[in-house]
Amino acid sequence: MNLKQKLLVASLVLGFSQAAVAADPIKIGVSGPFTGGSAPMGVSMRDGVKLAVAEINAKGGVMGRSLLLIERDDEAKNERGVQIAQELINKEKVAATVGYINTGVALASQRFYQEAKIPVMNNVATGSIVTKQFADQPENYIFRNAANDQIQSHMIVEEAVERRKFKKVAILADSTNYGQLGREDLEKALDKKGIKPVVVEKYNIKDVDMTAQLLKAKQAGAEVVLTYGIGPELAQIANGMEKLGWKVPLIGSWTLAMGNFIDNAGKNGDGTRMPQTFIQDASTPKRKAFIDAYVAAYKPSGGRMPSAVSAAQGYDSIYLLAAAFKQAGGTDGPKVRAALENLTEKVEGAVTTYNKPFSKTNHEAITADLTVFGEVKDGKVVLAK
Repeated sequence: MNLKQKLLVASLVLGFSQAAVAADPIKIGVSGPFTGGSAPMGVSMRDGVKLAVAEINAKGGVMGRSLLLIERDDEAKNERGVQIAQELINKEKVAATVGYINTGVALASQRFYQEAKIPVMNNVATGSIVTKQFADQPENYIFRNAANDQIQSHMIVEEAVERRKFKKVAILADSTNYGQLGREDLEKALDKKGIKPVVVEKYNIKDVDMTAQLLKAKQAGAEVVLTYGIGPELAQIANGMEKLGWKVPLIGSWTLAMGNFIDNAGKNGDGTRMPQTFIQDASTPKRKAFIDAYVAAYKPSGGRMPSAVSAAQGYDSIYLLAAAFKQAGGTDGPKVRAALENLTEKVEGAVTTYNKPFSKTNHEAITADLTVFGEVKDGKVVLAK
């Protein structure tokens, strides 16, 4: 083999190796509770994520590279979330991670991504502190496309106090980080209206009887019950009120839209209201296409998504990341973060079309004007009137 032939072979080998590198999939972690009480949110989120990845890959991927999901069940446990974060970063070498349903899991886990300079897109966890955990550092790798608790608590209080004129308010919140941080935000929002709750009660995950808490609220003359909780225990509040023969409005955070609340509460859940970024209603062509694709792919019982908000936000989180990879020209963490902070192309999602959703100082894609009130009616969530 002469020198010319050797150079040709070498260039071909180099070309093949470069092509192989270019064709390596972009790994994205997906962390959420796929079992247990929070599973309706976690599974719906994961299914929305998978839909978006399938669509993007069918169109050639991002820069000719397919997206590859690395899924892990964090079981809504902080310590499990921490283990998964370290595994996804160190072993799987993910370019980014989406997910986190539970605020506590997010707060425990995302510090590892911050240290590794790998972006996290929180697509469900709503604790107000989530995107501000590292706001004091020069660069912040934590983003979110969900309505945070400051937005929700303000909306809940506006609905209860301003729109419906209730003055005696009870708060029932679960003992998780999510429930207690949300309760704090509710109390702050009430304080701005000059209102102090007549009762503030806590309950634990897996509690099946809310009689004691509800009796205190009833005896204090509460005109409305505001809730912050993550699981099926929410249905025990509605059912407990029925058991006591006490019917006052139930208004709470977005989790009241979960299928396990609606199914377990039955008719006792009718009229319950909660902030929503997405309602399973084909109100735009994009939403119709997303809903149709989800129902066709996963065949949910009765055609109802277990958690429509989680599914839609999961779906959108992938499109936001894909746009950032494309703009960054690769998966380098600092470049992807910088791209997210100044996205130049509009990103059409199921929740909304995102137009520069993030900035250097604001990592929240969802604003109050993108959030509406849903209401439980006949076994599903509809737009409240």
